[in-house]
Amino acid sequence: MIRFEQVSVTYGDATAPAVQGIDLTVPEGELCLLVGPSGVGKSTVLNAVCGLVPHFTGGTLRGRVTVDGRDTRTHKPRELADVVGTVGQDPLAHFVTDTVEDELAYGMESLGLAPDVMRRRVEETLDLLGLAELRDRALATLSGGQRQRVAIGSVLTTHPKVLVLDEPTSALDPAAAEEVLSVLQRLVHDLGTTVLLAEHRLERVVQYADQVILLPSPGAAPVMGAPADVMAVSPVHPPVVALGRLAHWSPLPLSVRDARRKAAALRERLTGVTPAAPGAGRGVGANGAGSGAVPTGAGPGTVPSGPAPGAASVPDGIAAAVSGLGVRRGRAEVLHGVELTVRRGESVALMGRNGAGKSTLLSTLVGMHQPSAGSVRVGGVTPHRTGPRALLRHVGLVPQEPRDLLYADTVAAECTAADQDAGAPPGSCRAQVTRLLPDVPDSVHPRDLSEGQRLALALAVVLTARPPLLLLDEPTRGLDYAAKARLIEVLRALAAEGHAIVLATHDVELAAELAHRVVILADGEIVADGPTDEVVVSSPSFAPQVAKVLAPLPWLTVPQVADALEATA
Repeated sequence: MIRFEQVSVTYGDATAPAVQGIDLTVPEGELCLLVGPSGVGKSTVLNAVCGLVPHFTGGTLRGRVTVDGRDTRTHKPRELADVVGTVGQDPLAHFVTDTVEDELAYGMESLGLAPDVMRRRVEETLDLLGLAELRDRALATLSGGQRQRVAIGSVLTTHPKVLVLDEPTSALDPAAAEEVLSVLQRLVHDLGTTVLLAEHRLERVVQYADQVILLPSPGAAPVMGAPADVMAVSPVHPPVVALGRLAHWSPLPLSVRDARRKAAALRERLTGVTPAAPGAGRGVGANGAGSGAVPTGAGPGTVPSGPAPGAASVPDGIAAAVSGLGVRRGRAEVLHGVELTVRRGESVALMGRNGAGKSTLLSTLVGMHQPSAGSVRVGGVTPHRTGPRALLRHVGLVPQEPRDLLYADTVAAECTAADQDAGAPPGSCRAQVTRLLPDVPDSVHPRDLSEGQRLALALAVVLTARPPLLLLDEPTRGLDYAAKARLIEVLRALAAEGHAIVLATHDVELAAELAHRVVILADGEIVADGPTDEVVVSSPSFAPQVAKVLAPLPWLTVPQVADALEATA
């Protein structure tokens, strides 16, 4: 169905191809997973299938890509639209209408389908993706995860032979992600649809893949094979595979069920051993990358100790205090009766289904929403009554869409502006970018970065101001496991120095690695608030893979297990 013949892609004046040596075939009716580190060229490969490369992105395409017999060099994206459906990393860039129902119908209107066919398919898709209650909602009012489901649905209604998806579950809560993956499986198994998707959260999808394509490094030839075979050599792999490697299981498990069948001896060995507390850190991260404390020397870009200069003193070490908070958006009450206290040096994970109010709570803490009830205090000030420059000394937010913080023409200019705005030594922001994602060029435009690279840049911009309270909305979206481990390093170092961290996330593995506390929101209310190991283990939806494999033992992460095995060896 999809054929790459000695394909390479080179952008603009780049000295080396973004991808090269791609020679492979994706058969009809298979779910093929594309994996590799951030910035390795996965989006380029996907865009080559739907014709965006080179017709939209520019650059030079060498070799040949065919989809259902159509050559993408001679067929522009609109001439492939009836065969290939594409969902990119950014749902907002995908939308062309204003409401959910109109967006689902738009693609079919473009193909000239009959009204009765369109109506039936819209209803089927609303049910498939759990969007029926949102059919009349304006797209601008949806949460990130809801937008992602609408973007996927707008492609499904045209019934394409090939689906190309870039990070389809990155903004979804665990339950919604399972729903989407269930739909994709049904399309593959029942309708023979060919699905090619790139995903960093491999713990969600690798067990469903028929084949895996690994891009090991920029410009390297891909490796294609059965999921277990590729995971055995892949530099990126989910926690259940990391656990299998640690325990020397063969063949490597790809699902929690497979791992539990092999884990009896490991559970017996760990019985009676107490794991390290969540968020404590160790020498290796969940994927084998370093996750110990970041050195805090005096060089440029070092994370400085303590709060920003001029920050108000915080009574009793409290970084943020929310009492009886209510927030309305239009006629809807998004938050109500929220009580939350965040102390200095504490890492708190906000979790809950899409639309639960996590992003709204973070936005309220930076003054973007005025409470309709209750009070919010951050570092001794009221956010919505404090000017942006003064508030920056107390709190910083990295939003779901990192591009909202980026306005310069190059990475270097962005970093220079961040240093100036924060009054930081020259090179501070650039060093933060290098720590999170090495090899990001100074000269590249932020819009040309991958999703994960843009996130690293936006996070570096915010960290340069050294806010005592750091807020992050879906901070691991677009990050591979190694980049996530580096992010955890930085955040742990900040927490150890007294900074408070609150992150809204659907990434249960991140919460298990980093958070001291987990707060679960549902319909604008806090329904659980407690230590990470108590809250996540008690919830099937939010428990990490290791907790499920080793239950009922209280283990959450691979590093905890590795430490224990090393100590008892």
